[in-house]
Amino acid sequence: MRYPHSDIERKWQKYWEENQIYKTDFSNLNKKLYCLVMFIYPSGAKLHIGHWYNYGPTDSWARYKRLKGFNVFEPMGYDAFGLPAENYAIKTGVHPYDSTMQNIEDIREQLKHIGCMYDWNAELLTCEPEYYKWNQWLFLQLYKKGLAYRKNAPVNWCPSCQTVLANEQVKSDGTCERCGTIVIQKQLTQWFFKITDYAEELLAGLEEINWPEKTKLMQRNWIGKSIGAEVDFQIAGREEKIKIFTTRPDTLFGATYMVLSPEHPLVEKIVTDEFKPAVQQYKESIQSLSEIDRTSTVKEKTGVSTGAFAINPVTGKEIPIWIADYVLMTYGTGAIMAVPGQDERDWEFAEKFNLPIIRTVNPPEDFSGKAYLGDGPAINSDFLNGLFVDDAKKKITEWLEEKGIGKSTINYKLRDWLISRQRFWGTPIPIIHCSNCGEVPVEEKNLPVELPYDVEFKTTGQSPLVTNPDFMNTMCPKCGHDAKRDPDTMDTFVDSSWYYFRFLNPKIEDKIYDKERADNWVPVDMYVGGAEHATMHLLYARFIHKFLRDIGLTKSDEPFINLVHQGTITNLGAKMSKSKENVVNPDTFTSQYGSDVFRLYLMFMGPYELGGDWSDKGIAGTDRFVQRSYELFNKHKDAIKKSVSKKIYELNELNESEKIIYRKVNQTIKKFDEELNHFRFNTAIASLMELLNELSKNLDSCSKEIQSYSLERYAVLLSPIAPHLGEECWALIGKEKSIFEEPVWFEVDPAALVKDNTLVVVQINGKVRAKIELPVDTPEADVKKTVYEDRKVKVHIDGKRIVKEIYVPNKIYNIVVK
Repeated sequence: MRYPHSDIERKWQKYWEENQIYKTDFSNLNKKLYCLVMFIYPSGAKLHIGHWYNYGPTDSWARYKRLKGFNVFEPMGYDAFGLPAENYAIKTGVHPYDSTMQNIEDIREQLKHIGCMYDWNAELLTCEPEYYKWNQWLFLQLYKKGLAYRKNAPVNWCPSCQTVLANEQVKSDGTCERCGTIVIQKQLTQWFFKITDYAEELLAGLEEINWPEKTKLMQRNWIGKSIGAEVDFQIAGREEKIKIFTTRPDTLFGATYMVLSPEHPLVEKIVTDEFKPAVQQYKESIQSLSEIDRTSTVKEKTGVSTGAFAINPVTGKEIPIWIADYVLMTYGTGAIMAVPGQDERDWEFAEKFNLPIIRTVNPPEDFSGKAYLGDGPAINSDFLNGLFVDDAKKKITEWLEEKGIGKSTINYKLRDWLISRQRFWGTPIPIIHCSNCGEVPVEEKNLPVELPYDVEFKTTGQSPLVTNPDFMNTMCPKCGHDAKRDPDTMDTFVDSSWYYFRFLNPKIEDKIYDKERADNWVPVDMYVGGAEHATMHLLYARFIHKFLRDIGLTKSDEPFINLVHQGTITNLGAKMSKSKENVVNPDTFTSQYGSDVFRLYLMFMGPYELGGDWSDKGIAGTDRFVQRSYELFNKHKDAIKKSVSKKIYELNELNESEKIIYRKVNQTIKKFDEELNHFRFNTAIASLMELLNELSKNLDSCSKEIQSYSLERYAVLLSPIAPHLGEECWALIGKEKSIFEEPVWFEVDPAALVKDNTLVVVQINGKVRAKIELPVDTPEADVKKTVYEDRKVKVHIDGKRIVKEIYVPNKIYNIVVK
């Protein structure tokens, strides 16, 4: 009889839902485990294979933990705001709210069909006012602490999406991570969160969490800590000074010119009349360049002189001040001292514009390059001469501090988080702009500021909210005069920066989340999602978590203790996308084979963190595994009612077939346990396939007790990786309750893991010539006798002189002959 996957899946999904099998008891803190996948963004109406690959295997891990006695909380929700729904509205006229809610309805049913043990009582939607009210409340807390602020700044602008992008949302090639359009620079007044105040703590916290090293390295590099010195350069003939940051203060004697960012406020003040036209023309020429273009190391160096000079504070000499696009106003102080002798970029610039080059570190005799970046004794550096770099840095920093013209300091590459978006489908920013009072926060009692339904969706570069006067026009809470609401919405990464707290009690009305539960259940024990979020969601969530701790709302320092990244499933070597017409629809396979077979097949493809290229060639083999397992249990219906098994058996009391089965069952439990615990699903499944082969060959030769013993354990092992099949097999052998209703895990009998026999490899002159199975710890004399009697060995030693023999017990017998 074939496994009737549709009937069985419906049967068990109905049972789980009606009996609330997966409802979490938050009061039971014994072995509590919070397992979370990055929640779904419902931009499309269907789950794709990437969702399946994230959710199915993670659910298998969570189920395995439940069987092992953990009180597992596994919720699911919808990251429902975002640009695609709004772009869809512009294209089709379907309102983002309507399309999103319909998509959520469809996706919810698909998620249930996967058979995940989600606690649906904890479901949340970020586009509901009950949720985004608390995004606004969070904004106001940051605002009170000076960590939410508005300023005019150069920003990344996507001409296609018609909105601002955070630095993290611009790809390395200068394109929008959402649509692939080249990103340009614009000067706009925008809202920022001051994540830079937490830079050092964000770095230090990486040592306390069990995350992939690559992800931690990406965050370290993104935060970009630099230890160095700030130095003041007096502008010749003026009162103003230029402050620079350098990691190499020891090279100050080699500073032969300065470079300001074209956007630096001092440029307009210091440029001489002679150079004004050239400076203005240059500033206009670089307006469309992205930061990535400007800082490219392969791009030809460009710049113009301002005609002004600064005074090198250690030599007293005047050095020219230039502007160049490779210096950014958003990094450091927007100004650098140029030391061409010790910096490749400065050397190229100096060569091009015929500026002086002075070496301050003596390179080795065999050095034939231009700028020397290595260590060596200082030269041309007065009182630093002869000191190597570290000692020279220390001495010059002390000298600068004594003179009051510099100080030791730490700089970070990390920029503040730009959260303004000129779009509709997001959380409205809770600020009112009054001509009398300026920025006025919305009072907390008046939250949420709800999105209106009626707006015009046009790509004008302005938020569609400006088209709704009822929304925009309001009264100032301070003075009562007419005022305007802020028209922008928040970056949707704000929604996902704290959602894991809200899952614990999504219906709570008077607080951002249930603090009592959060103190018991947060941080998340296991978090699973894509590596592409390393410097966005995963960094923002860590920042917001630390802020919530600082205002007394959580005890913990980090949101996610353990992090696993699933790999990417490609198709013909390319990432799946609708535009490439290479998207694999999971429904095609689940309708034919069932969700358990599809889940198993995805997990069996290869290492979970690597993903792989999609091919359905092997899915029939996975289906055969399911069919054979189902057939085995059908053949032994009510096995536990016919004979009750013991927990442990003495090996010497078992016949040969029983010994084989008893050993294999215990070996498999041990292997499966180790592999599944570390997300090595493919090898865990392989161990079950091996066990099934042994059961098929030998189970009929075993007593009813050993049959019962083996089938119970096999059903338990099947349950996390094929939950519907596992439940059905559990019921077939006579169990009356769901295995997840009364979870069980069988311990290994250590005696069954001890091998009776071992394989001794025979090498002759370094080549393997035979493999002989012998009892473990056979005396060496007996091993030798058996080896020399082996036909394959005789062929290679007959008529030859034995020069040497080495025996590694239970492993190798080495013979050297001449």
